[in-house]
Amino acid sequence: MIVTPLDSAQLDSKEHYVFYHRMVDFVLKELIVSIQYQGLCTGQELTFFKQYCDLLLYSIEAMRIKYMFDDEEHMKVDLTDSGFPNYLEFRYLFNDLELRDHYLEKLTPIQQLEEEFLDTLLRKKQPVKRNRLFQAASIAYYKTVNKQYIFNRFVQGKIIEVEDNPMAKLMTSWSFYDVTHNRPFVCFMYFDYDGSNILEEKEEMYEALKQIADREMNLDTMAYAIDRKLPHIHPKQVKRIDLGPLHNIFAKDEHDLTHALLESIGKKEIPLESYAISLTVDEVFSKGEFKEGNFFNKQVLQNWSDVMQQKYVFAPHRVIQMLYNKTPDWMNGLAKPPIQMSSLPTNGD
Repeated sequence: MIVTPLDSAQLDSKEHYVFYHRMVDFVLKELIVSIQYQGLCTGQELTFFKQYCDLLLYSIEAMRIKYMFDDEEHMKVDLTDSGFPNYLEFRYLFNDLELRDHYLEKLTPIQQLEEEFLDTLLRKKQPVKRNRLFQAASIAYYKTVNKQYIFNRFVQGKIIEVEDNPMAKLMTSWSFYDVTHNRPFVCFMYFDYDGSNILEEKEEMYEALKQIADREMNLDTMAYAIDRKLPHIHPKQVKRIDLGPLHNIFAKDEHDLTHALLESIGKKEIPLESYAISLTVDEVFSKGEFKEGNFFNKQVLQNWSDVMQQKYVFAPHRVIQMLYNKTPDWMNGLAKPPIQMSSLPTNGD
């Protein structure tokens, strides 16, 4: 996988990283509330969407702790088409936590650090050195971060029975972090099953989804591949949510919204902490069935509709006003008017 410098750019200072982490945490939490309020997901979908976002937030918080006082290494952020951490950062978390015990053995014991900090602060009246603070942050990182809750490149959800969907009786979900775009995607598949026990085949289905549906591709292509791979499972609807890009002061992409945002921040028309987040929902539906194969080995497959794509933008009120002024054609192409979210609080708030 080719990673360009901007795909894995570093921010300029620790203060920028603090600001960045605060923004991502705030925006994702606001986004969950807004999606629920706007009815962009069903109640069941929203439950899983929130769980995937929680994993993402947990992972980014783990990165914050990991790099808090590390002057040599910095978290890499994709500034071109994402606004989220480079996917390699998630792999680094996994690798670190695989070797948790090994790293903890090399770090100064907690009690010794506590005594040293108290002596430095109370007796010597001096600030604690950054390398010792890094030791403390590293201990907190290795002792508190749980590998089980790190957002993986592919995260599989459970199979559940569907409420109020006439097309299918069952639904499963999954999320993946696309390594090309460095953005999280959340998917839902509604399906019927003609076997005797879906739980006996769930591992086969999970493995198929992991192999086929772990990256951004044409949604009808994905749906057809899943359908062919699993003879007893008949997908009826596939929905994919693309989170991002997150347009903000650090972005360096070619998106019209990013250009408008940066220009207005530069002219002090909107505050430095202004942001907008794009969200795209793609859906395909089964229009009927057809059979494929020879006389002895026929398989029933779905005839898929064209992909229905809907684009949304979430932003604070002042940013929405600015975007209407500077990118009216783009805004008029959205599935619904821009959805208002709260402004990012300043440090004084």
